[in-house]
Amino acid sequence: MRRLLFLVPLAVVIALVGVLAWPILEGRDPRSLPSVLLDKPIPPFELPGLTVDSSGLSAGELAGRPLLVNVFASWCAPCRHEIPLMVRLASEGVPIYGIAYKDDPAATQAFLAQLGDPYRGIGVDRDGRIAIEFGVYGVPETYVIDAAGRIRHRHVGAMTEDVARRTLLPLLEDLAQ
Repeated sequence: MRRLLFLVPLAVVIALVGVLAWPILEGRDPRSLPSVLLDKPIPPFELPGLTVDSSGLSAGELAGRPLLVNVFASWCAPCRHEIPLMVRLASEGVPIYGIAYKDDPAATQAFLAQLGDPYRGIGVDRDGRIAIEFGVYGVPETYVIDAAGRIRHRHVGAMTEDVARRTLLPLLEDLAQ
């Protein structure tokens, strides 16, 4: 009987490891979370800007041409890592709009002043409701939006040069034609 009691916790640990390892063993990338909004219109929204004088961001501004929407926060370490790449992409003409997620506008302004501002427009989502409607799991997340205002791709995590050059930029080019 004692021997059986020893085997129960061992069996539980083995089962838990199996459940957690299953997606990796199947070859699934844990960063490629499905989006229920893929190929659907972006949710309607209107967000205030960083200051009283700035215009903010609305869903209507994101239609008419393919572009990127980056959900970020000043308190997010991966966001700090990806911002130089975003600035470089913006300088190359890539249209990027930002949604400041659960962030203080003053902290967002300081973040962008220190690291660079790649955004053509920024909306402040203080309570995170718009991010929830986009299906955001955490920051940063970047979305490719087509000219009709539909979500065509979602990248979870910090943007890398490889992801930008192999996935996002070719998709933006295809959507522009």
